[in-house]
Amino acid sequence: MRFIGGGRDRLDVTTGSQDGTGGTITNSSEPTGEAVVDWFGIDLPAWFPPEVIGWGLALAVLVLSWYASKLAVRFAGRTVARRIQRPSITRTVLRLVQISVILVGVGFAASLIGFQGGDILLSVTVFSAVLGLVLAPIVGSIINGFFVLADQPYEIGDMIELADRGQTGFVEDITIRYTKMFTLDNTFIVISNDSIRERDVVNYSAEDERTRLTLSIVVTYEGELQEARKIIERAARNVDQVITGGPDIRIGSARYPAAPTCYIDEFGDHGIELTLRYWAKQPYKLLTVRSNVQTNVWDALDDADVEIAYPHSHLVFDDTSGELNVAHGDRPRPDEHVHGDGPPGNSER
Repeated sequence: MRFIGGGRDRLDVTTGSQDGTGGTITNSSEPTGEAVVDWFGIDLPAWFPPEVIGWGLALAVLVLSWYASKLAVRFAGRTVARRIQRPSITRTVLRLVQISVILVGVGFAASLIGFQGGDILLSVTVFSAVLGLVLAPIVGSIINGFFVLADQPYEIGDMIELADRGQTGFVEDITIRYTKMFTLDNTFIVISNDSIRERDVVNYSAEDERTRLTLSIVVTYEGELQEARKIIERAARNVDQVITGGPDIRIGSARYPAAPTCYIDEFGDHGIELTLRYWAKQPYKLLTVRSNVQTNVWDALDDADVEIAYPHSHLVFDDTSGELNVAHGDRPRPDEHVHGDGPPGNSER
């Protein structure tokens, strides 16, 4: 950095060289602190090291670069948000802007305390093998983070479920290194992007928040089947969180009824299995919706001529079933030896 004043020599603060004739400035090994002292003509005590001035300038540059990065994010935030609709991409771009400004400040601060490009290159060459082993997992997470941002399996605010862990929550943040999920148990889970791409993730709110639920009910053969189906459908429609009707809901190339529908699924050993399929308006309280539907179905069937079946067995004996010896009380069977008596068939006379 050079200061030009009227009639003064030009000074390269990073090298301390002067040129009073306006010619080419040659490099010098004089530290930045000493160059600043010579330029301003400051008399320092003998015990005060001039290098402290260079370190102080470097620290000031770092502080200024930090605040400059904040201002850059503030000014660029609205423009980036208008051009990019996805919150995860917006946050990543703003983080890159902030990091770029800070890196520029770090590079300038390093030049103030005497670091040159060749020194940095030499240091990177020496420690590249060690840093490669340490940074390999981080680099892998960063690369997978770009794939997560590009594939768009979920977005900030989506409700997802980790199938292998059975945990459900909301996506709080997506970075190039990790994904942060806020679970329904009021806890945070931070998952590296290299592992999230290997898991099965269920997204409940990616395209359509409506979620279809299923309820299986087994009724007895003696009840009124059609009445049971109508009662179950009506009980589901009386729940506020359930879609009661409207146009068919499209999934892929198929369309399904929006209103609750009860189907005859199977004729089982203990009764007729009915399957109720209904749509919840939102996926955020599925357990509550399922509980309310089951409560309404239970109350509705309790007042109707329909009985919910349960596993039971009815044993029937006839002439072809053989014989079964039954002992009554303490009376011994004819072929059983009783203590104190003689052998069977040898009773006393």
